[in-house]
Amino acid sequence: MKISASETRVGNLIEYQGKLWRVLKKEHVKPGKGGAFAQLEMKGIADGTKLNERFRSEDKLEKAHVEPRQMQYLYPEGEHYVFMDLETYDQMSLSAEDLAQEKGYLLPSLEVQINFYNNSPIGIELPAAVVLKVTDTETVVKGQTAAGSGKPATVETGLRLTVPSFVKIDDKIRVNTETGEYMERAD
Repeated sequence: MKISASETRVGNLIEYQGKLWRVLKKEHVKPGKGGAFAQLEMKGIADGTKLNERFRSEDKLEKAHVEPRQMQYLYPEGEHYVFMDLETYDQMSLSAEDLAQEKGYLLPSLEVQINFYNNSPIGIELPAAVVLKVTDTETVVKGQTAAGSGKPATVETGLRLTVPSFVKIDDKIRVNTETGEYMERAD
């Protein structure tokens, strides 16, 4: 499906120069002289290269047809992570390098959306927040100020983040999957 360069959004997948690209940043520029254009920063899905490109407003780009599938994370298996399709119950695995940032949020039974392009998985979309159990953190020394910036903590998946000083070991916390930051305590 063709869309104009000004209609692209951050996160869109587009086909350009025979490759598949994800739009990371978009800036609409109206110079004093000449026509307006869209400045796009894109990352190649296959090789991870980045590309900055200018497109005039009237330029058309091919939006990639991506098939999203709801899947459930099951378990780790060596260097791979096993997922199950919730409609067909077929299982598939993704390598640890395909899940570089996401693996710190994966708990068994977590439902995720995996995007497919030409029947190959190209990306995983996590829920906005996940609940994780704190397995290690520093104890608070009486007399430390409450206005401190926080303390380091490790959660059950191995992810390290900064939490407020009142968080203890075995507390369950809600973590933002986009920023990797502590949001609140969970029940």
